[in-house]
This record gives sequence, structure tokens and C-alpha cells, in this order.
Amino acid sequence: MNNRWSMYDELISGIPEDIIVDECIHGTVWTWLSAGPYCGVALTVKLETMPRMSASSPVGRSLRLVAEGVRSWNFTEASAGMAAINAFYNTIENMKMLGASGPGLDGRSEDITSADISARKKKNPFDHPEELSADAKVAVVGHFPHIEKKLEGKCKLSILERDPSKGDLPDSACEYILGEQDYVFITGMTFINKTLPRLLQLCGEKTRVSLVGPSTAMSPIVFKYGADELSGFCVTDPELAKRLIADGKRDIFESGIMVSLKNNK
Repeated sequence: MNNRWSMYDELISGIPEDIIVDECIHGTVWTWLSAGPYCGVALTVKLETMPRMSASSPVGRSLRLVAEGVRSWNFTEASAGMAAINAFYNTIENMKMLGASGPGLDGRSEDITSADISARKKKNPFDHPEELSADAKVAVVGHFPHIEKKLEGKCKLSILERDPSKGDLPDSACEYILGEQDYVFITGMTFINKTLPRLLQLCGEKTRVSLVGPSTAMSPIVFKYGADELSGFCVTDPELAKRLIADGKRDIFESGIMVSLKNNK
């Protein structure tokens, strides 16, 4: 992958130019953005050491132009850019068309909104480690909550974290260990901080790579760059998502569902 912007450029270019952003909220945990029938979320990454690419508010601008902000080194602006990308791609309609799995997408139920919280979260791959073995080498990029409890003892676990806690590897260890892993789980936040293209490049050819979390863009475009599975979030109740995010809530699953899309290569 010589051009590390290629994945971003493809995602952005797939968004029509005539969709207009109605509202954007930077919560303390998540960023929420709406544009007509589209609604997306992404992690709020609070880093503004660099000026924004655009001095204008996202409101009233083209969704595609706002999505271009994902390229910004002002990560708060990039968070809105990622929310704009997810607003377009992470829709129930797209997931049905692509054959994704999740509550109400399996053909057994059409009532997505009535799914309980456990069902809404169940496509988080950390909750289903059945494929792993005690000998499997597993690296997780990003210290997800309770990840040790979910995976320790089920595999040979390494956790890489930019702000490491006891037992975590610093994220720079990715250059040394990702190519040796059987499985790699990568937080969707890496779309925003622009480390994802390199992380995908470092994974070995036989490594199974999953991108995880509400910031993940649920588009097959990402498969072209080395991902094998996408586990992201579709907003099903935009107003509830808006309220939860404005209130600084971390758990937003009541307002949407986790969905999973596999690369059937």
C-alpha cells in the first residue's frame, strides 16, 4: 500500500455530494452527526494541536466535504469526518444489502428496535472467542474494557495501547509483533488517528484481522486493504443516540446495534 490515503479517498469518494449535514455534536466520548436520513457516530478524539482543515461548522455543508475532514491532523475534526463516513455507510439498508449479520438482519426477525441490550452488543467479536485456542497468538490494538477477562486463558494475548496500563505493550510494539499473530483485533479509532493503514500493512498474510467498535466504517472497501471482518455500529434511533452522546454516555448501544460483516474472499 504505497498511498496510505487510498482507503480514505475511496470511502470519501463513494459519498454523494448532495447530502447536507443537519447537526453535529462532539460529546465527551462520541461524536454524533446527522444528514437527512443518515446518522453516524465515531469516537471523539480530543487532540487539537493542529488547525482544522475547514474553519466552517459541519452544519450546512456537504456530507462528503465533512467526511474529507477524516484526513485532518486535528483529530476532533477527524472525528466528525469519521462520523460522516459512518453516517453514509453504516446503515441498516446497506447492511441488509451486503449480507451483514446482527439483530434483525438474519431473516428471523424484522423488529430490530425491540432487541435487548445483550442482543445489540452480540456482534462484538470479543464476546465470541470460540474460534480461538490456547495456542493462538492474539493481539488487540487498543485496550478495550474488560478485554483481559474476555480473552485471557483462551489464547496467548498481547494488548497494545498508546497510553499503556500495567501489562500492556506500547503501541510501537506493533512494528514487531503484528506479523507474528494468528488474530489481530484493531479498534476503529485507528481510522481517526490515521494509524490503520500501517497496522493493516504490518499484519501477516495468514493473520485474521478484525476491526472493532462504533468508529468502524462498515464498507467492503476496507477489505481491499487487509481487513477480514468488520464489527461496527448502526444507529437505529438517532434522537436517542444524540441524547446519550450529548450527555457524555459511553454505552450507546440502546440507540443502535452492533453488526458484523465478513470478507468472503
